[in-house]
Amino acid sequence: MTGLPEFDDHLGGTSPDTWDSLAGGRLYSSADWLRFCATDIGGRTATGAVRTGDGAVPVTALAEEPNSFYQWHTQLAARGLPSPAPAGLLVGQRRGYRTSLLTRAGVEAERAAPGLLDAVRDLAARLPGTELLPEAAAGRPAPCVASFVATEDALALRAAGVTTVPVLLTTDAWVDVPEGGFDAWLRTLPSKGRRDSVKQEVKAFAAAGYEITRVPLAESHAEAAGLLAATQRRYGHPYDLEVLTESFRRQAAAMGERAEVLFCARPGEPPVGFSLFYVHGDTLYVRAVGFDYDRLVRGAAEYFNLVYYTSVRIAAESGLRWIHPGIESPDAKALRGARLRPLWLLDLSEDSVLAGEGERIRAYNTARTAELAAISPAVSKALESELFAPFC
Repeated sequence: MTGLPEFDDHLGGTSPDTWDSLAGGRLYSSADWLRFCATDIGGRTATGAVRTGDGAVPVTALAEEPNSFYQWHTQLAARGLPSPAPAGLLVGQRRGYRTSLLTRAGVEAERAAPGLLDAVRDLAARLPGTELLPEAAAGRPAPCVASFVATEDALALRAAGVTTVPVLLTTDAWVDVPEGGFDAWLRTLPSKGRRDSVKQEVKAFAAAGYEITRVPLAESHAEAAGLLAATQRRYGHPYDLEVLTESFRRQAAAMGERAEVLFCARPGEPPVGFSLFYVHGDTLYVRAVGFDYDRLVRGAAEYFNLVYYTSVRIAAESGLRWIHPGIESPDAKALRGARLRPLWLLDLSEDSVLAGEGERIRAYNTARTAELAAISPAVSKALESELFAPFC
């Protein structure tokens, strides 16, 4: 035992049913997903939760985290900004790239935020010197940082007393799935040229002879990991096939039958690509994709057919409202109808090293937003500018 009740288990002692009543349709805040975060391979971390009368939020004690997206010191240094020490309290979970303030029914984030802010700051003060953060000297609060926070929650935390300005991390893509299925979705695309391109990609995929199969991750985690490793290898990213395979195995164990994989392959041949996805609430979440690029058919658009067009069909057939392709690659996502929303890093520490850096942070946020808009007309149109504006 850690002596910190927030880390007694991955839900801070809250029952899964009670927790999921707070998480609602947010997959990456769900009890099962937090179970996966608690058990995933890599790093020295502990997953827990803070809860008050009005709400809750996942928390992670980070002694060492291998995923650079969740290394706040790496993210801030890349933006030319000062950073807290690398070990501390992450407000949010360590997988999924989406942190949410959870509230009980009828309670807005603005009402829950003050109590949650006090609770996570108190936990950050008690964390140093424990077995979860042994290298940090007791008596001084650990860094307390929220990552991948949406604008509405960042505003609520600022209203609750956080004085630092949020730092733009990335864009988060959401594809609206209208009633009427694939054809209705196709009509939402930004131009006739884009609609014609999608039709051609669908025809090319079919002409290449590809078939799509849908299987549980529990039965396919090794094959999916191999394809993810091929993608990492193509783009020069470090990877360990055994680690990828074990991570997928643990994800399947935590998430059960909800973890599903789409494979595309030609008859009699091994798959050339996969897409791991979840149906949760009113959304289809695309979690991971990978391809054996050396075996793809030129012009067959395997990525877009598997990850987007098949997802649209599944979502429409299931009566879902959204597809969530997640972060990064804004141009490809905008061209396929995604809306792009900002995700922020917000230092909640009372003595934040980012205090007094508001002007520099806003300048960075403004410049980065302009860079995103300049990628293409599709990205410029897809950016939900009103969600970027409060911190630019």
